[in-house]
Amino acid sequence: MAVLPPSPVRATVDFDAEGVQHGHLILPHSGDTSAWGAVMIPVAVIAQGEGPTALLTGGNHGDEYEGPIALFDLARSLDHAEVTGRVIIIPALNQPAFAAARRTSPIDGGNLNRSFPGRPDGTVTQKIADYVQRVLLPMADVVLDFHSGGKTLDFLPFCAAHLLGDSPAAKAQEARALALVQAFGAPFSARMREIDAVGMFDTAAEDMGKVFVTTELGGGGTATARTVEIARRGCRDLLRAAGIVSGTPEARATRWLDMPDARCFHVAPEAGLIRFLVDLGDAVIAGQTLALIYPVGRTGQDPVAVPAARSGLVISRHHLGLVQAGDCAVVIASIARSAPDSATSGS
Repeated sequence: MAVLPPSPVRATVDFDAEGVQHGHLILPHSGDTSAWGAVMIPVAVIAQGEGPTALLTGGNHGDEYEGPIALFDLARSLDHAEVTGRVIIIPALNQPAFAAARRTSPIDGGNLNRSFPGRPDGTVTQKIADYVQRVLLPMADVVLDFHSGGKTLDFLPFCAAHLLGDSPAAKAQEARALALVQAFGAPFSARMREIDAVGMFDTAAEDMGKVFVTTELGGGGTATARTVEIARRGCRDLLRAAGIVSGTPEARATRWLDMPDARCFHVAPEAGLIRFLVDLGDAVIAGQTLALIYPVGRTGQDPVAVPAARSGLVISRHHLGLVQAGDCAVVIASIARSAPDSATSGS
């Protein structure tokens, strides 16, 4: 197997030093506006003593804002005296996409969350993924990657971990992640089976044995006071539960959901104007019509129905008024009868 060259990314922080550091991950990039330019990705490291490392990331997709707000706030407010171990904070991981308010990079069109393990000699997005894969993830014990719906989706605010398999090691890894989901304390908590796992940050971290937690906290290309506060409180409480930040997580009620298979995801079968017949948080039954899609090329045509493939709770819907064939229209999660044993026990 060919040996990959070193990453071109240079960090202006010392990941092994104690105290509070603010700097950048500098990725050289020659473009039309700057011949010898660079992509500057803000990073903070807060460390003290021996303990676990948490890698906290936002802006994996550039039009999702709860994570970046919470992490820029945490980076300025977390005192290293509160920390036992290390916290690495990257509020805008895909900085080109974040600066352009886009899901994907304006430089190369790359979707960072489908670009792992990346390449050090590839596109800008692939180089960012490679640095995370080969430099940052090996340092981490716990990874929290913030997401929300971006410009095209709305979500009920939830924190989630993935179902990882049946081996004892996978079950133990899954249990640790679910316990941190519980500690995060979002209004909803989900156990997810990922149906599009290839190239994801999630998969890269989990394949390395890391405890990985993610979120979906809103959408529409904005953030609300409520969803930002969920992100801010949840992040600190996750760090407390992981034993990295001092203090006890605040006990907050959360409603557990299951997303076990592809039937949770309902795509638009045709393009057109979408009329929802259900809203976020509504309970639905299998076969119920979730939405109608009206053809817009001429009047007098019947709309196309989007039926529910399963019973459960509407946790996400398309945000824009027009849909294209294949757009995710509605996501339905099953309502869990009880919290996972691992979450309630904190194991």
